[in-house]
Amino acid sequence: MADQQAFANRDITPAIRLNDATDIWGFRGAKYKELPATPFRTAQLEQARKLSALGLYAITFYNNRDIDTTMLNAYRDFREQAQDVGMSHFLEVFNPAFDIDTAGIDLGLFINDAITRCLAGVAKAERPLFLKMQYNGTRAMTELASFDPTNLIVGVLGGAAGTTRDTFELLAQTERYGGRVALFGRKIYGAEDSVELVRLMRSVIEEGLGTKEAVKAYHDILGKKGISSARSLAEDLEVTDPVLKPEAE
Repeated sequence: MADQQAFANRDITPAIRLNDATDIWGFRGAKYKELPATPFRTAQLEQARKLSALGLYAITFYNNRDIDTTMLNAYRDFREQAQDVGMSHFLEVFNPAFDIDTAGIDLGLFINDAITRCLAGVAKAERPLFLKMQYNGTRAMTELASFDPTNLIVGVLGGAAGTTRDTFELLAQTERYGGRVALFGRKIYGAEDSVELVRLMRSVIEEGLGTKEAVKAYHDILGKKGISSARSLAEDLEVTDPVLKPEAE
């Protein structure tokens, strides 16, 4: 799309996925997600840089010394090549797709420490512009967002589609506890009206619109446009993501 000038004359910054480790290989019948990821990159940075100056690099930590060291070494090599070709990046940190042993410590706190270890010796010129990660609750978000707010901008990924209330709550809680970026895919792409959903997301952040009120406003807009909602208003007002529930009521 970038080479076809799809973003010309628009206030849009295209970004390219710069690695695709095995934990996102979702082939039909595949079992890759049941195993720790192996680093892999389809993208050649010299070619990617011709289309965009920004890309996404993803990493997952498993609390396994050898696996995590392999991940970190691959990320180090990537940063060196990215700097050589003038490619900026943001860093996506996945939660493992299966349970890992963290000795009773909350997974979100383990992920926070893994991130700070990952970036501890990284020079400013090669640091990620911001993070994209799973929302692991208020304690983990507050801790990480306050760790180094000048140099470490924390953002969240959208995850599963969920209800419309889930979408607004994730956005509101992330901002409330220090997050500054939201990168939502399915929550927007799968919405009945993506444009109106994004407009209301802005209202939640910029105007302080309550999450319940935002859901009601969204359903009212759908009704006026004659668009059928996938869920009833009562269903869509529910918070279904367990990590969001403690702060939602």
